[in-house]
Amino acid sequence: MSFASLYPRHIEALQQRAATILNRQGASSLVIHSGHPGRIFLDDMNYPFKCNPHFKHWLPITETPNCWLIVNGEDKPVLVFYQPTDFWHKVTPLVDDFWNASFDIKVISKPEEVKSILPAELSGSVYIGAHEDLAKEYGFKQVNTKSVLDYLHYHRAYKTDYELSCMREANKLAVAGHNAAKACFYQQGSEFDIQLAYLKATGHGENDVPYGNIIALNENAAILHYTVLEKQKPKQHHSFLIDAGASYHGYAADITRTYAFAQNKFADLISAMDDMQKRLVAGLIPGRSYVDLHIENHRQLANLLVEFDFVRLPAEQVFEQGVTRYFYPHGLGHHLGLQVHDMGGFMSDESGATVAAPKQHPFLRTTRGIESKQVFTIEPGLYFIDEFLTQLASSDVNSAINWALIEELKPFGGIRIEDNIIVYDHGIENMTRDLGLA
Repeated sequence: MSFASLYPRHIEALQQRAATILNRQGASSLVIHSGHPGRIFLDDMNYPFKCNPHFKHWLPITETPNCWLIVNGEDKPVLVFYQPTDFWHKVTPLVDDFWNASFDIKVISKPEEVKSILPAELSGSVYIGAHEDLAKEYGFKQVNTKSVLDYLHYHRAYKTDYELSCMREANKLAVAGHNAAKACFYQQGSEFDIQLAYLKATGHGENDVPYGNIIALNENAAILHYTVLEKQKPKQHHSFLIDAGASYHGYAADITRTYAFAQNKFADLISAMDDMQKRLVAGLIPGRSYVDLHIENHRQLANLLVEFDFVRLPAEQVFEQGVTRYFYPHGLGHHLGLQVHDMGGFMSDESGATVAAPKQHPFLRTTRGIESKQVFTIEPGLYFIDEFLTQLASSDVNSAINWALIEELKPFGGIRIEDNIIVYDHGIENMTRDLGLA
């Protein structure tokens, strides 16, 4: 179905949510600010503008600052669109597109002109945005009210069909980038070369991607959030880990793959990890605990560590003694949508109650139960990280570790494999692998 046919139902769902929380709050409207650029200290330039995710939830305006939405849940929302007269910069035009008919559009040429359009009595309006000082200056009494944000964040985990279509398109862009990056790796490009190939294939600039791409060759793959992009090619290409996404109408894709340059032990390990990742993806079943699935990941990783002779102990003992955590310190994945680590992953209900991550797994980003129309990443990993290996050497299982094998594979850094998954009552949709990315 087209965006034009899906979008009105998306707006209807957001209107219903707005009406519900406004009624509970005893408020009259939500006033959502796209934000304004931040000025670089002691400079005459701004930081790259990043739109308020609550604003781009309603419409695909992601690059225009000083815009506002006024929503009461019943009437057509008012969009205040900022279109200045500016001979220094290109002004974002107000295009005629599938979303226009859903809004009462008012154009301003100066940011402060919005004051004449805002509700006359702001005591009943809830400001949502990054600039609380501006909101208070304008006279808002309710600013980023916690109960309102909690309700909206909880329900943001349930994606409308329009949102799912946007995320499929984001995956298409990201998969094109991943294929170009893979080809550049096998052509022995540098990290910087690979980044350029990725951006060209996605049609994105560096500020368009939803997060800083992780383009890691060899031992750099052991750095979980590596973003250096070395311009010098390594003397030898051993491995390549790419964690990179794309954006479409404000929605994110977040995909990771790992490759070996030659067919060797590390390549065999990648293949085994890939099989494990697909089993974990199949575990995204409505009603199941995401925490339990994360713990199952550690059980399966224990089996793999024994199978590949990293640890010479029974797999159950490897799991029970927490040995897997030295090789895999992060969580299984997270919610995905308007933000890469989308909101609501720790929430147990719409009141704002949360479920903490288990003490043994502090970096898990999702503790919420799995439900239909939620979108998750599944991204198991296995790394050779000096900090954790040093701790492992001081542990009770030191003598059971095959240190020679670890030293052999340390130059490869590590492995992570990540897909973007929609959960349905009847099964799952793997947006990433459905596009042919192996």
